[in-house]
Amino acid sequence: MHHVSRSSLLGAAAAVALAGVAHAQDASSDTAQLDDIVVTASPFGVSQRATTIATDVIDEQALAVAPAQSLGDLLASQPGLRSTDFAPGASRPVIRGLSGPRVQVLTNGIGMIDASSVSPDHAVATDPAESNRIEVVRGPSTLMYGGSAIGGVVNILDGRIPTEMPDGGVDGVISTQASSVDDGRSVFARVTAGAGRFAFNIDGVKRSTDDYDIPSPARSARLAALDGEPRGDGGSQPNSYTELEAWGIGASYIGDKGFIGASYKDTDSEYGTVAEPTVFIQLHQTREDVRGEYRFDGGPFSAVRGSFGHAEYTHTEFEGPGEPGTIFDSDGQEGRVDLVQRERDGWNAAYGVQALSRDFAAIGEEAFVPTAHIEEQGVYTIQRWDRGAVGFEGGLRFDKRTLSAIPLGETAEVERQFDNVSASIAAFLRPAPGLFLGLSLAHNERAPSEVELFADGVHIATAAYETGDVNLDAETVNTLEGTVHYTTGRFTGDFHPYVSKYDGFIDERATGEIFDAEGEEFPIYRFVQTDATFYGFEAEADYALWESGDRKLSLEGQADYVHAETDLGPAARIPPWSVTGRLAWSSTPFDAALEVRHVAEQDRVTEIELPTDAYTMVNLTGAWRPLADKNITVFAEVHNLTDVEAREHVSFLKDIAPMAGRNLRVGVAYRF
Repeated sequence: MHHVSRSSLLGAAAAVALAGVAHAQDASSDTAQLDDIVVTASPFGVSQRATTIATDVIDEQALAVAPAQSLGDLLASQPGLRSTDFAPGASRPVIRGLSGPRVQVLTNGIGMIDASSVSPDHAVATDPAESNRIEVVRGPSTLMYGGSAIGGVVNILDGRIPTEMPDGGVDGVISTQASSVDDGRSVFARVTAGAGRFAFNIDGVKRSTDDYDIPSPARSARLAALDGEPRGDGGSQPNSYTELEAWGIGASYIGDKGFIGASYKDTDSEYGTVAEPTVFIQLHQTREDVRGEYRFDGGPFSAVRGSFGHAEYTHTEFEGPGEPGTIFDSDGQEGRVDLVQRERDGWNAAYGVQALSRDFAAIGEEAFVPTAHIEEQGVYTIQRWDRGAVGFEGGLRFDKRTLSAIPLGETAEVERQFDNVSASIAAFLRPAPGLFLGLSLAHNERAPSEVELFADGVHIATAAYETGDVNLDAETVNTLEGTVHYTTGRFTGDFHPYVSKYDGFIDERATGEIFDAEGEEFPIYRFVQTDATFYGFEAEADYALWESGDRKLSLEGQADYVHAETDLGPAARIPPWSVTGRLAWSSTPFDAALEVRHVAEQDRVTEIELPTDAYTMVNLTGAWRPLADKNITVFAEVHNLTDVEAREHVSFLKDIAPMAGRNLRVGVAYRF
C-alpha cells in the first residue's frame, strides 16, 4: 500500500476531486486527503479507502528511489501484476493474467499511441522515471478509458504540464543510481518554476545498462531436457543491454479558476531483444500534449477538463549492425473532455467523450501485420451516490471502433466496425468504523485488435507464424468483484476476490501445422474465440508491531492468485500464485525493509509452454536522510540476495532468459 507524500502532485484537479467527495468522507470513518485521491478510478476522484475497485498507487517519494527499470518490471511486484519480461528494454504490465490490448497504459489519462500492445518485444514509450505518480486500477470497472481495458489501467502522471504554482516558486527532483548486476547507470532530473501566472517544467532521463548477470545457465533445465541440448555456461544474459534518453518541456497558464498548458516530449531508446543474439531495436517517439481545466463558480457542474495528445512513433528492428529489418510506425491522436457534476447531497457524477485516430504500419520482409487504420469514438457517464453508511456506483459507456486494412497478400481493403456497450454497477456499505464493503458487477465489450484480426506471417519475437481472423466478434466479459477495506488500530487491510466469465475470449492456439521459412520451421498459431473463466484474488495487509513518535516497525504482506480456464483448456501464460512478506522500519532519518517473496510453480499450461519452477527471493532495502531538511535521500538495495534462479512464467522468453541475479543498487535523490 502506497501513499502520496506531496499534495502538489495532483494540483487543481485533485482539489476539485476532494471537494466532490467531501460529503461522503465527513459521513464516514474514511479520512481522505489530497494524497489519498485516486483520479484514475473516476473523473471526480475517490479516496483509495473508498473505492469499489482494486487500486494501487506508487507515489513521488517511492518513485524517486525506485529501480531504473521499464514499466512492467517496476510494477511486477504489485498485487495482481506481473511483467511480460521480454527484455530489460521491453516489459509491459500484466494484470490478473491479461496483457497486450486488454491492459491500457496511459499518460495523464491519454493513450500511449505507441506499438507496445502489438508485440511483447515492443517497449512502452514512457519511462517510469519521468512520472511523479503511477496509478494502477485492476479489473474492468473503469469505463473512462474504453471497453478495451478489461484487464485494467496503468496511468502514468508526469506533471509535465503544471496544474498549480510550485511551492516557493521552484520545486523539483534530481535522482541518480547505479546497479551492479548490469553495470547500470541512470540519472533523472525535473524542475518546475513559476513566474507570475505561468509555470514551466523541464525534465530528462538518461539510462544505460550492459547485459545483466544471471544466476544459472540461460536455458532452463526443462527446455534443455526437451531439446536434448546442453544448458550452456550462464554468466550473463546475451543481448540484454539497454540505452534510453528522454526529455520533455511543458508550460501552463494558471488562473484562479483553472489552467491550460502544453508539453512536448522526445524519447530515444535502443535495446537488445534477448530472443535473438544479434537483433536489437531502436525506438523514437515525439509527443505533444495539451491539457486544461476550468472550474465553475456555480451551477450544476463544478469543472470541465480537456486533454489532447498527438504522437509519432517509429520502432525499427535491426538484425545486425546497419541491417534494418521490420519498421513499425504509429502516428495518431487522442482527445477527451470530462464534465464533472457538482456534488449534490452525496451524489457525484461525470460525463465524457473520447476519440482517437491512429495509423499503424509495419514495413519489411518480416512484417506480420498489414498497415491498418483505427478510429474510435466513445461517450460515457460515471455516477456515485455516497451517504456515508451506504452508497452506490454506476457507469455506462458506448464505443464505436473501426479497423481497416488490406490483409497481407490481398488487394481489397477489409473494414470491421464494432459497436460496444460497457456498464458497471456497485453497492457499498460502511457497517462499522474503519470497515468498507463493496460488491460490483461489470459488463465489458472489447473489439479485436489489429493483430488479432489481420496478422498473417512469421513473428520473430514469439518464434511463431501468427494468423489472425478478420471475422472475429467482439470479446465480452462479465465480472463480479468484491472489495474489503479494513482499518482498525494498528491494522490496515485490503481484499479483492473476483470472477470473470468471457464470451468469445480471443485466444491464440496452435494449429499443429508448421511453416517452413527457407529451412527454418515455425509452428503456426491462429487467433480463435472460445468461452473462458478467470477467477482469483488480491490481498494486502499492514500491521504496526511497534510505534513511538515517528518511529514504526511494521509487518506487511500481500498475496495474489489467478486461475484461468477456456473451453480449449488452460489459458496461456497465466502467472502462478505469489505471497510476499515484509518487515519494515520507518523513521524520520532512516527506513529499512527485509522482504521475502515466494512465487509458486506453474504447471497448468497449454501445449505451447513449459511449466515453471517455484522460487523464493529475498530483498533488502534501506534509505537514509542525513540532513535536517530531509530532502536528500541516500538509498541502497540488495535484490535477489541469495542469487536464486527465477523465471517469469508470463514471459515468452522464460525458458531462455531467467531473471537477473544478485544485484546491489545504490543512489541519491534530492527533492526540493
